[in-house]
Amino acid sequence: MLKPLRGITVIDLSRALAGPYCTALLADMGARIIKVESVNGGDTARQWPPFQDGHSLYFDSVNRNKASVCLDFYSAEGREILAGLIADADVLVENFKPGTLDKMGFTAARLEEVNPDLVLGSVSGFGNTGPLKDDAGLDQVIQGMSGLMSVTGPGPGETYRVGLPIVDITSGMVCAFGIVSALLGARNGERPGRVSTSLLETALNLSAFQGQKALSLGEAATPQGNNHPVIAPYGTFATSTESINIAVGSDKQWRAFCTLIGVPSALEDPRFATGADRSANRDQLTELIESSLATRPASEWVPLISQAGIPCGPIFNYTQALATEQVAALKLIQRRQRRDGSELPLLRGPLSLDGEASEIHTPPPLLGEHTAEVLLERGMTHDDVSRLEREGRVVCGPAFRTSADAGARS
Repeated sequence: MLKPLRGITVIDLSRALAGPYCTALLADMGARIIKVESVNGGDTARQWPPFQDGHSLYFDSVNRNKASVCLDFYSAEGREILAGLIADADVLVENFKPGTLDKMGFTAARLEEVNPDLVLGSVSGFGNTGPLKDDAGLDQVIQGMSGLMSVTGPGPGETYRVGLPIVDITSGMVCAFGIVSALLGARNGERPGRVSTSLLETALNLSAFQGQKALSLGEAATPQGNNHPVIAPYGTFATSTESINIAVGSDKQWRAFCTLIGVPSALEDPRFATGADRSANRDQLTELIESSLATRPASEWVPLISQAGIPCGPIFNYTQALATEQVAALKLIQRRQRRDGSELPLLRGPLSLDGEASEIHTPPPLLGEHTAEVLLERGMTHDDVSRLEREGRVVCGPAFRTSADAGARS
């Protein structure tokens, strides 16, 4: 597969989800990601369940194709090593609470001194200005404050969070886009030194037409359950077995749908004459549709409706979704072996280039797995690295300790 970011080195100081998701996308496109973690347990996500063979699957899900270097950020020697890594990099990514980089000794002025060409990518909770700029922001809190939860749930007054940390994930995507834009900006002399986004900014941009409705009309949307807020029939409908999703998005599809499911009378019913009418009379329309769908199981309705050119599909859990032929055809699941011998199935990144899917070259790293490798690249000796590890300034992977022990015995 093509690697358009080959030759780009990213120092990744981020942890948990938004930042690591960003750098996983950059890694998929060929960037070298050096994940620099704290000696105090590394990325906090390493301690988060679910676990398999002692490894956090939360961490594993967003740390493919990366190297792990484990340093004491706050010691003088650790900061010196980090400065050296930053000096040789193209990009630095962080999602600390605002001001943390400064406390580590890496102020804007210091970063400019270390590497004037560096692109700094930052994800914060609330952005770079305003009364909340110094506050920590977490996905669930931002889902509530951004309005996202207000449109998610079974109905008015019953709001739910989205079942995944959607704001963290999309903020990582936005940051990756900003970083690549900054790198491309060098072509026309417009390469910003800092790229930043926040969970709040990203979540509000997810509002799309619902946010525009609030801005233009002053109307706040409410949860619609599994129904589309303005189009009908477009949502979840019961069959004789389980429910399915159906999305009738045009008058042409509406006519074909009514004929297919055996309710041609609906085409003459003034309650359903236009898209606006169907939306206004959604409850009666759903009752009519489900009375017909109740005559067959979901397994029969889905192919019939889909073959008629009307978007339709089953409602899977993740186990079912990952086991489909379509997922297999896309080669979305790739198995890789960790250095400790355990095997891990992983989801690859979502991009393909020239028809070739992105690949997972290396599994999520063990804590400090590449510390020695990276430091030796920078000119340190085995003795230097061994001393730093004894003093607690770095953590190295088991492979280095084995080689160091062998060297000592010889």
